[in-house]
Amino acid sequence: MAGRKILLLAGEESGALYAREIAEKLRERDPSVEIRGYGDYGFEIHDLAVMGFFAVLSRIFFFLRVRRTMERAIDEWKPDIVCTVDYPGMNLRLAAYAKSKGVRTVHVVCPQVWAWRSGRIPKIEAALDRLCCFFPFEPSIFKPGLATFVGHPLADAFAANASDGNRAAGGRKTIALLPGSRLREIEAILPTVLDAVDGLDADFVVPAANDGAMKAINRIVSARRGGVVVRVQRGGARDVLARAECAVVASGTATLEAALARCPTVLVYRVGFLTAAILRRAIKGVRHVGLANIIWEKCRGAVADSTSAEYPMPELLQEDLTASNVRHYLDLWFLDSKARGEAVRRLDDAMAYLRSDGGAISRIAEELVR
Repeated sequence: MAGRKILLLAGEESGALYAREIAEKLRERDPSVEIRGYGDYGFEIHDLAVMGFFAVLSRIFFFLRVRRTMERAIDEWKPDIVCTVDYPGMNLRLAAYAKSKGVRTVHVVCPQVWAWRSGRIPKIEAALDRLCCFFPFEPSIFKPGLATFVGHPLADAFAANASDGNRAAGGRKTIALLPGSRLREIEAILPTVLDAVDGLDADFVVPAANDGAMKAINRIVSARRGGVVVRVQRGGARDVLARAECAVVASGTATLEAALARCPTVLVYRVGFLTAAILRRAIKGVRHVGLANIIWEKCRGAVADSTSAEYPMPELLQEDLTASNVRHYLDLWFLDSKARGEAVRRLDDAMAYLRSDGGAISRIAEELVR
């Protein structure tokens, strides 16, 4: 591996975290390895992490520039490996380009072809030499030898804190509020969530995912007159979830963190009418959007009624996201210890499927040094 050059590309906050951990593991093995990413070519996460068809379309010339720049980087820097982490819209195109130039390609985090756009599978297979999957049901979707289940890095990170003993015993309890990391998510979700928790005797903590999110959260909280008082902090979501009695979390990786923290959580999300209509037509392979529910569904088998309380994490989406609906679940877990314990058990059952032998990041590094 000595002297190898690796282009390690992550375009969102969660992927960037995994990329940093992968880079650290690679440098432990060989301090001489050269690693570059989007940031080395002038592109920052907050510019790259754009969600939604119309949001991307409005910045199409920026993303075309990103693609041209990174293709030129592959041509001129000539990496030995291109390792792309999540962010499939851009990253898989760059992986395909790299492979066409004879560069070995490894992608981390399987695209959600099990939920929608399964027609992408042949293109994914053509673009990659190796695919590292975080969920155990994913490798069987692809041709033999391409994909491997490495375990989930978050399962490794939470394994040392699996007990429920760090939560408050008596006194005021904490409720975690995670309204998303993007401006549109926060504006669509947080006001309803604040209405839902108004009047509960608890400490409310909002861990902002980034500086932009923190500004948006503070603006929305400050605009409210009276009512609930919340503490907004930069980062620390895992610690907050680990000590929270329960949580309200926007759909995404944070819901998986909540499940691994054994924190009963109501998943919430709201998008524009047109985006929702498109997604409802496109998503065909799963009944839910929450990762804990999808893992339970795929690994254990779905029950006949997709709204069954047996699922690990209740979901309130679109018109179902109301203050009264959110409050129903918070009251249930906050006031009834038996109901809360049952919710924790269901989360544990789902999360047990994410563990594998060896650490996920170490196994990804092994794939990169083969």
